Order: sequence, then C-alpha cells, then structure tokens
Amino acid sequence: MLARVASGEMTPDEAAAWLDDVPVLNRDDVEPDIGREERTGQPEVIYGPGKTPAQVVAVARALMAADVQPILLTRATEPQARGVREEIPEAVHHERAGLVVIRSSDRDPGGRIAVVSAGTSDLPVAEEAALVAEAFGLVVDRIVDVGVAGIHRVLAQVPTLEAADCVIVVAGMEGALPSVVAGLISAPVIAVPTSVGYGASFGGLAALLGMLSSCVPGVVTVNVDNGLGAAMAAHRIVRT
Repeated sequence: MLARVASGEMTPDEAAAWLDDVPVLNRDDVEPDIGREERTGQPEVIYGPGKTPAQVVAVARALMAADVQPILLTRATEPQARGVREEIPEAVHHERAGLVVIRSSDRDPGGRIAVVSAGTSDLPVAEEAALVAEAFGLVVDRIVDVGVAGIHRVLAQVPTLEAADCVIVVAGMEGALPSVVAGLISAPVIAVPTSVGYGASFGGLAALLGMLSSCVPGVVTVNVDNGLGAAMAAHRIVRT
C-alpha cells in the first residue's frame, strides 16, 4: 500500500480510508487487533508469555503506528523487556509488576480509583493493577499492607476509600479483605485473589472461592493474580 502511495497509484486519503477498514494487521506470526480500541474503548494488550522478543516488538510497533493508547506488555520476561526498550527507548519496565508501559493514554477518563493490597506479598499483582489503571489515565491511590489480621489498618483508610469511584482489593490467603472493604463503602469493589499462602490456599483457589462467596452483595471477582483484568474492569466502570 505504501508503495502504491509513493508511485501515485493511491492517494494518502485513499490509503487512510483503507486502513480504517482493516482492523487486523498481519505481522508474520502475529495479527495485532488495531481496531479493538474503536470497538470496545480499550486496545489490545500484549501478553508476554510464549512470545519471542521480536514478536513482542513487532506487535508494539504495529500498535504504535495505529496510534493505539495505551500500549502495554504484561507478564514480560527480562529478554522481552530488554528487547522492547532497545527498539522503543520511551518504554518503561516495571519489574515488580512484570509490566512494560510502552505508551500511556493521553485521554482522561475523569476518575479516581483505589488499589488496596492485603500484604506486601500481594504487591506485584496490586502494582500491575495500579500501573495499568494509570496507563489508562486514571488517578490511583495505593493502600498497602492492610490485611484483616490487623483490621484497624484498613479502617484508618476509609476516607481515602470513600473518595474512590471504584476500589480494587488484592488479597491472598483466605481472601477476606474485599468483603471487609465492600462493607464499609458504596463504590464498586473488584476483588483480585492472589496465589499467596500456604498449602491449603491451593495457589489462590481458596482466596478465589472466598471472594466468590462474599456475603457482601456487589463484590465482583476476577481470576487469580489478574491485576490487569481488574484494572480494565475499573476503567470501564469509571469511564461510564
């Protein structure tokens, strides 16, 4: 298509119209869905596991060319993150969250959320949620290490929680914290179980089942360790 524009066979306006009708760009082993943002209000996110650094860079470049915002690489390996940063210097690697932010959104959804983590061990998942939300333009208040073993810690944070349009609560072990938070405030609460805990937690299954069985109506739960999914849900809630 670019060759046809260069030769005069196609005008730039005709090329732009053609691109508008093509929601997928083929790049060898990958086909970036560049039309997803227009359909859903949220673009494709690059999921790192199983991809080579070259494949990750190819997808990122295609999304950049289509002016996708934000562009995120999740569960990034060190070679993937290094490859992206070498090719795209403005990319930022957040090691604890396993997240590379290649481009943040300049669109302000006009909302504030809180990301609450029960313990320090839950921070990688909580940071993934917070950083993704910030990449989408949300203001994020982080509340850390306020698990139910010391319930007074979360009670002291009620004013901050009440100021949020949506609250993401990240917890492992028995996963009780989302119920506590949801019983204190009126904002939507998204629960994120983590794979933190001893043997009977079954890699986060105990927390997942506890959150799904919350006695507080209105708590919704995403998959184990899915900080990304929680942030995407919070963005959809806040922007509407």
